[in-house]
Amino acid sequence: MILISAAISVAVCAFFVVYIIRIKQTDQAKVHKKIDLMIAQAEAERAEEEKRNPPKVVTTIKIADQKDFDDMTFSERVIQPMIAKVIKTLHQFTPSAIVIMLEDYIFRAGKNGVWSIQSLGAAWVTSIIIGILGAVFVIQKTNLFFTQQIVVVLAGALLGGIFPFAVLNSKINQRKKQLKKELPEFLDLLCVSVRAGLSFDGAVSKIVARMKCTLTDEFKHMQDDIRFGMTKQYALTQLAKRCDVEAIYLFTTSIIQAEKLGTNMSQTLRVQADNMRERHRQFVKAEAMKAPVKIIFPMVLFIFPSVFVVLLFPAIISLMKNLG
Repeated sequence: MILISAAISVAVCAFFVVYIIRIKQTDQAKVHKKIDLMIAQAEAERAEEEKRNPPKVVTTIKIADQKDFDDMTFSERVIQPMIAKVIKTLHQFTPSAIVIMLEDYIFRAGKNGVWSIQSLGAAWVTSIIIGILGAVFVIQKTNLFFTQQIVVVLAGALLGGIFPFAVLNSKINQRKKQLKKELPEFLDLLCVSVRAGLSFDGAVSKIVARMKCTLTDEFKHMQDDIRFGMTKQYALTQLAKRCDVEAIYLFTTSIIQAEKLGTNMSQTLRVQADNMRERHRQFVKAEAMKAPVKIIFPMVLFIFPSVFVVLLFPAIISLMKNLG
């Protein structure tokens, strides 16, 4: 019964996966086909060029490559390429909507170039499998009906699928809180630097070089984007999207408008610094006002019982002796 319920649950999940794959956008398939055709043409041209001008093969290079291969461990030679091949195969069957969703999570987590869609998708699938195996283990330890077993397996698969995104959302929220905390200090330093005579880009470069935090890493990423040919306006917009914080949206918008209209950058930064400092002060006050409400539950669960034991237990003992 356990195996049948697990098989039915897996079949239901597989049906939904196949259904999503079938409604995959045809435009993406056409684009991939066109890219593959272009790659094939480029490879054919390169092969013809090599036939006309064959490269000189040096024996020492082959010996060095063979030596490097011999120095590799079993995991590097067999296991890691196998895992990479499986991930690549799963990525080919992944619907475009899921790919876009994973890209958005990686983008908002600030892990562009660090995490890949393939690795995140593999972690998601692994979490679902672990959830199903955990549900099967629970079924083996309990006596449940057939329908209950199916529900337990589906619940395990659902929890396994939700867990990675819950961890990602927690990481994104922690990152947002860190960015909100660092923004007022960064704006104060930026305002002082610009009023001292530096340009906006020069002030950002000085602060990024001397200050190490999450916000300065994002501004360093913005500078790299500008250095690689991206316009300053688009780089600031991408910075705000990566951070996904309202205060940073306001800051980048004010900087873009100041450069478009030609207003005083020092005055704009001073207003922004005062505004962000006031917003941070209001946020701290709001969090302080929430403290009495949050402390009620620890008091009811931990403090009040101990107080009642200390105060009432002697009186209860004496009352029992008098009544006894």
